[in-house]
Amino acid sequence: MKSMIGVFMLLAAVGCTETPVPEGEERMELNYTFEQDMEGWQGGFSDLPTEGQDIYELDYGHRPLPEETGQQGNALFIQGHNRSDDLFMFFKRQINGLQPNTQYEVSFEIELASQYPEESFGIGGSPGGSVFLKAGAVNYEPLAEPDADGYLQMNLDKGNQAADGADMYDMGTVGIEGEEFAYTLISRQNINRPLRVNTDDQGSLWLIFGTDSGFEGLTELYYNSVKVNVKK
Repeated sequence: MKSMIGVFMLLAAVGCTETPVPEGEERMELNYTFEQDMEGWQGGFSDLPTEGQDIYELDYGHRPLPEETGQQGNALFIQGHNRSDDLFMFFKRQINGLQPNTQYEVSFEIELASQYPEESFGIGGSPGGSVFLKAGAVNYEPLAEPDADGYLQMNLDKGNQAADGADMYDMGTVGIEGEEFAYTLISRQNINRPLRVNTDDQGSLWLIFGTDSGFEGLTELYYNSVKVNVKK
């Protein structure tokens, strides 16, 4: 496939399918819609104790979109009660077929269903305005690992809440317009601010997105679609 500004490869990746990018070609596009299953994405949580996690109400999986969105279909679901005042809830996935040891720019377009008004009030912060969506990529598996104090911390630099990290960028909050708590589809992206990352020796990257929360209550989100552009 050709564009007016150069040659690139456009890959629609649905159901975890990737094709190697030939030498000299520029781009991979990945589209995940989660209609049949989770399409290789794995959920996880960090910034919480290794013990006593029952009170955090952690859960993730593959579920239908809430009816109030007015849309049919399935999505990635995730929830957690932010009792640590800094809960990070994420999904990760490895992609292959890129050029080894090569720098790429990675950008995300994410559509999710949120029920939390941007200007709402809650414990510690707003359920909408204090829950920050982040996305990024690294060339090793993102893991939540225990530190010396018995807390799970990510082995990458995601930053803290609204602040960017070296490996993940803030894409805005999960807040919706208005005052009503009703599930609404919203979109977030970092197309104009891609993250630069080098592939590993096999031409692989790990993608990751999730929410870094300053709201100390229960957050439940549905990710309806994720589009990723990987450009050399």
